[in-house]
Amino acid sequence: MKDFVAYVIKALVDHPDQVSISEIYGAHSVVIEVHCHAEDMGRVIGKSGKTIGAIRLLISGLAARQGRKALLEIVE
Repeated sequence: MKDFVAYVIKALVDHPDQVSISEIYGAHSVVIEVHCHAEDMGRVIGKSGKTIGAIRLLISGLAARQGRKALLEIVE
């Protein structure tokens, strides 16, 4: 999942070298934290949160295949 999120986020931003992604696994869940450049926050979130909502939807589908729940967070 981490590689998929990295691929999508790096395609959206102007500073792909400053994107870092970490995963925290729980018993039945995974939290994916995305750190990116401050100027790219708007591109990742999108208008009214539609871009990040679509990414979260895809991640939850991937996690469901593995029997987990996924949470995607953007950290400043």
